[in-house]
Amino acid sequence: MAAKKNALGRGLSALITDDEPRRNDNPAWHDEISLSLIETNPFQPRTRFEEESLHELALSMKEIGVIQPVIVRQKEDGKYQLIAGERRLRAADIIGMKTIPAYIRKTDDQGLLEMALVENIQREDLNAIEIAISYQRLMNECSLTQEDLSERVGKKRSTISNYIRLLRLPAEIQLGIKHRQITMGHARSIISIDDPDAQLELYNKIINNDLSVRKLEEIVRNSADTEQSDSSPKKVSNPDPDEYDSLREHLAGFFGTDVEFRRNKKGNGKIVIAFKSNEELERIMGLLDKLNT
Repeated sequence: MAAKKNALGRGLSALITDDEPRRNDNPAWHDEISLSLIETNPFQPRTRFEEESLHELALSMKEIGVIQPVIVRQKEDGKYQLIAGERRLRAADIIGMKTIPAYIRKTDDQGLLEMALVENIQREDLNAIEIAISYQRLMNECSLTQEDLSERVGKKRSTISNYIRLLRLPAEIQLGIKHRQITMGHARSIISIDDPDAQLELYNKIINNDLSVRKLEEIVRNSADTEQSDSSPKKVSNPDPDEYDSLREHLAGFFGTDVEFRRNKKGNGKIVIAFKSNEELERIMGLLDKLNT
């Protein structure tokens, strides 16, 4: 299992080596396979393929051939299921290729899912929402924590956490990220606001006024300062101070750090968990992860 983790952490290329012999009892061997026998991958995280990019790839393949084989697994009915390389497969179909070079691997459904997701995550042209969904699927369907996932894909845990947080945004904003109407920098500022209506208001401001990330950060910062100046625990009649103290002490003991409640006149509030270093933040995130398992 450790060896598998290390391989996945280095990307899918670490799972396949070009110098393996062509033997059907080998975990991976190379062959020419008819396109008609290859089924697409049901676990494919990519949902959009740019037509122009596909045609450019098809023209390149027509001129110089397929440089990198696709990766498939053989099914019991004699057909094959794609693990990685759907763009190459689609491009081959565009130019009328009958066969395509392929690595053939033996793997179960979970292995297929892991390899497909990890291979796609390593690509630079995947949009942020597709990456976030891939991370979330790896965690949910392969029973991985963020720490496990960090080892698998070779990314910092904070990076993975930032991507997964995007999935909490309203669907309209997620579509905007997916279609690259706003950047990851915009999204990080939007998600720092808790209220979905306020998030959508900010999103529309970005679209309508072509706001830069820096300008958006300034708007969010000013909004947070205004909210903090409005907060006044003395004016909030909700729970009893003793209840606050008891709950605060309980949370502080659980997280091993200071915990603060902030509420405004409307009764809205936040629980603030303090940390003094990246290491302490990682420890707190680990405790939150355990709550989700």
